Amino acid sequence: MNTLATRPWTDRYAPGVPTDVEVPDEPVTAALYRAAERWPDRVAVDFFGATTTYAQLVAQVERAASALHDLGVRHGDRVALVLPNATSHVVAFYAVERLGGVVVEHNPTYTADELAHQLADSGASVAVVWTKTVPAVLEARAHVPGLRRVVGLDIARDLPRGSRLALRLPVARARAQREALRTPLPAGVPDWHDLVRRARALPPALPHPAADDVALLQYTGGTTGTPKGAVLTHRNLVANVVQGQAWASFEEGAETVYGVLPFFHAFGLTFCLTLPARVGATLVAFPKFDPQAFVAAQARRPATFLPGVAPMFDRIVTAAADAPGAGSDLTSIRLAFAGAMPITAETAQRWEDATGGLLIEGYGMTETSPISLGNPCSDDRRPGTLGLPFPSTEIRVVDADALDAGDLRDAEPSEPSDDGVRTVRGELLVRGPQVFRGYWNRPEETAHQLLDDGWLRTGDVVRVALDGPDAGLVTLVDRIKEMIVTGGFKVYPSQVEEHLRGMPGVRDVAVVGVPGSGSDEHVAAVVVLDDADAASPPRVDLAAVREWGEKRLARYALPRTFAVVPELPRSQIGKVLRRVVREDLLGRDDVEHHGS
Repeated sequence: MNTLATRPWTDRYAPGVPTDVEVPDEPVTAALYRAAERWPDRVAVDFFGATTTYAQLVAQVERAASALHDLGVRHGDRVALVLPNATSHVVAFYAVERLGGVVVEHNPTYTADELAHQLADSGASVAVVWTKTVPAVLEARAHVPGLRRVVGLDIARDLPRGSRLALRLPVARARAQREALRTPLPAGVPDWHDLVRRARALPPALPHPAADDVALLQYTGGTTGTPKGAVLTHRNLVANVVQGQAWASFEEGAETVYGVLPFFHAFGLTFCLTLPARVGATLVAFPKFDPQAFVAAQARRPATFLPGVAPMFDRIVTAAADAPGAGSDLTSIRLAFAGAMPITAETAQRWEDATGGLLIEGYGMTETSPISLGNPCSDDRRPGTLGLPFPSTEIRVVDADALDAGDLRDAEPSEPSDDGVRTVRGELLVRGPQVFRGYWNRPEETAHQLLDDGWLRTGDVVRVALDGPDAGLVTLVDRIKEMIVTGGFKVYPSQVEEHLRGMPGVRDVAVVGVPGSGSDEHVAAVVVLDDADAASPPRVDLAAVREWGEKRLARYALPRTFAVVPELPRSQIGKVLRRVVREDLLGRDDVEHHGS
């Protein structure tokens, strides 16, 4: 029996948030076309001041869909988008969806090898590619025989006319900007904008896709292993946007969303690219996160909603404090939504002091389109926690070891604390309309992850309060895949990191498991020193670390291997790449070891 079946968390929802939402039976494109009818002259996308209204955006989507149709794209075909955020990325996304095609998003900074794996796995037949990434895609194409056409897209053509003209100036700054934005297309690679301009009208009888058609193959982050293609339907994407709309109580036709998260990431795609059309918001698109560009845009078109990740918020506040005039004013930002990693109470307080709005933390994964939990948009939010299940979302906390053995049962609640509160700790399962259909061409992994009755294994260990004022509040313990088993004990890296990060002289830390004797592992810590200590000898005394940790950690959790690095490897949205940390650590010869 599910100990959380009564959904106790709904009592802590912000006023006006429903327990359940009605998910429209429509494709993700429907909201865009509806927005063009309701707000034809409202700015849909702002790219460095170049604006596109909703009416113009739909017209561009129709022509782009026709151009793709001329290239042979049909219902169910996969189309790779290898692009930074820009107006043309929005157009290309909706154009593929309009045809009933399947968008496959890719990181435009990937190498040829990384792209080859994903392009071959998805079976994409057409790729729309940033000009600077075209050489890598052409190199990858040698290993992807099904990729028929590669189309180059110059995002500089999305800029305002004055900015485009400035790029032509024969000066060093313009030359550097040109090199950052574009690369000449090789012979035989057509230009996206030229194809769209020459395209004929889309056949009027061409139907929109159905809600249960596949809309997206979104590759998982690959922070712990090989990325897998998560199959997301139109209904999944629409559901998560509707849930987010209910959670945040957006004002239709009045919001401005800042798209600083990359669209090729699930969080950025859902809450920056598709949510604006649902609520008639203006999307301000940024090709990469740049605090100076942010404050410049804030002076031009102030934001009201900002999805982001933890490191961004401090950098924005710092940049705004140094900015002249209107760029220094962040008070238009009513709500910021953070994901991917925890937010400290200090960061939340600094942001809320600067904006007067709320900074709330949420939780999700590619497989949930991506958000499944969030802190309430009220003073009841709790920095450092995952929050509460979204409307129409159920959770279970189960015994992970039993589940691995084929026995689905709830984890046992703890004994009541002194104030009578019980908690339950175990693997988090999620069920709701945003949960994916499965992994592309990976039936065994799908069967492991997606259980009977629609329950999704998240692979995360959480703690949930069952009673008291925090009933239903979810707190992350750690990833099961990242758990270290040493001497028969389970060590969660995030708990070790939390304690070591508090040590004077340590700015950041990543903890991983490395091979020990037999099948055992031992704990290894990779540390980044404070800038103030950077000139000191490049070594932190392990004895000092252990002395610090002995007062806070069990003996088996103390690091036995230790290295210092200038920075931790992170994904483009800021997640520590533990797989890379571990591989790098095993290849280093300047590692300190300490006996048990």
